[in-house]
Amino acid sequence: MATIQLANISTRAPKDLVKEETKKITAAMLVELDQMQNLLYASSKYAVLVVIQGLDASGKDGAIKNVFGTLNPQGVTVKSFKAPTTEELFHDFLWRIHSAVPAKGMMQIFNRSHYEDILITRVHKWCDDETAEKRIKAINEFEQLLQEQNNTVILKFYLHVSKEEQEERLQERMNDPKKHWKYNPNDAEEAKLWDSYRQMYEECFEKCNQPAWVIVPADQNWYKEFIIAKTLLDALQGLSMKYPGLKK
Repeated sequence: MATIQLANISTRAPKDLVKEETKKITAAMLVELDQMQNLLYASSKYAVLVVIQGLDASGKDGAIKNVFGTLNPQGVTVKSFKAPTTEELFHDFLWRIHSAVPAKGMMQIFNRSHYEDILITRVHKWCDDETAEKRIKAINEFEQLLQEQNNTVILKFYLHVSKEEQEERLQERMNDPKKHWKYNPNDAEEAKLWDSYRQMYEECFEKCNQPAWVIVPADQNWYKEFIIAKTLLDALQGLSMKYPGLKK
């Protein structure tokens, strides 16, 4: 049995948390994040890789926009990983990933990531268990390489949305003209594979846990953004960084 069971984790904020107060705290943290990201960029001692995973309509795009959108674009980049291109399929599965990892001083956000190659590929039986185990080993070694050889801080977030909330958001994509561009006819079919995706994610959490995943309750955007901002800020504040002195 997986050590993390999503069915036992709430997709909502604690009941005693006040929305408006929490949003104010998040806003204050975003100001601090801007300062810490500037220090990260100036010191160029560490790299930061933020991996954001989640089922369709879990709020990945919104999290990226609202948490990272106010940071200096000179030091923050976003890479969205969609289905591999023909060229990418002629290489190993990490080829397209490695070219996108952050340099020292930079913060890189992955909207989906290398984990798709042990998630959607297994759900749809494009990848057998033996191949998946080899990929899991490669992912762990890859992340270890980034951490040990390039001072890369890796933060991995799973946006934990309920089935009911997902259905409501997918319906909004059909009903709201401003969200029509997000609509994909295949989303409804993917949603039917809910249990299989959850199973594969739980195995992923267990076998790729260095660093461990942060399970983010994602039914309420304000709480999702609070958790991501706090985790990122805590990580940056824990680094030994200082502004460089004058060059002689």
